[in-house]
Amino acid sequence: MRRVEIVAKGDVQRVGYRDAVQNIARRLGVSGIVQNVEPYDVRIVAEGEEDVLKEFVNAVNIQERPIRVEELQVRWVDATGEFQYFRILRGDWQEELSERFDVAIRYLQRSIELGEQNLAVGRETLAVSKENLAVSKETLAVSRENLSIGRMMLEKQDAMLEKQDETIEELRGVRSDLKEHMEKRFARIENEIAEIKRAIRELGGSCV
Repeated sequence: MRRVEIVAKGDVQRVGYRDAVQNIARRLGVSGIVQNVEPYDVRIVAEGEEDVLKEFVNAVNIQERPIRVEELQVRWVDATGEFQYFRILRGDWQEELSERFDVAIRYLQRSIELGEQNLAVGRETLAVSKENLAVSKETLAVSRENLSIGRMMLEKQDAMLEKQDETIEELRGVRSDLKEHMEKRFARIENEIAEIKRAIRELGGSCV
């Protein structure tokens, strides 16, 4: 068992530092005392296992507003076993009451600061949301324009396909007419050749 004696300097009085130290001591299972000392410091005496006390020393170096420890003066000695638990040595009731009011005011101020920070973050988030909404509207407008262009292209493609179908039908008709014309012409030529052969035979000639 070891004993550590600490003097904490900085913003440690009238900010709830003693209560915070007591909570840390109870969580770690160390015994001792904490008290205000003139003019602005806090004295801490704690006993326990050395490893636990090292953790305790690190934990009481609090930097969370409204508490701000600037310096810890630490001295290690042998434990005396005089403490049964950890407690706060308080001053007269008027001083303690005044400190309670100070702590309440500090925490209220901190709450106001956090509220203002949250409000600023909310405004920034709202601005970003509005910007995203504007971008979304612009994207939607572009999408609609692209859709309109796509529809126009489809209509033109349909018209081209209709023209192509008409052209194919016309070509088919021309081919059919040409075939019929050629068949008639070949038939006429064959008839003319047959007439010539017959005329030659009638004249007594020979036909090769």
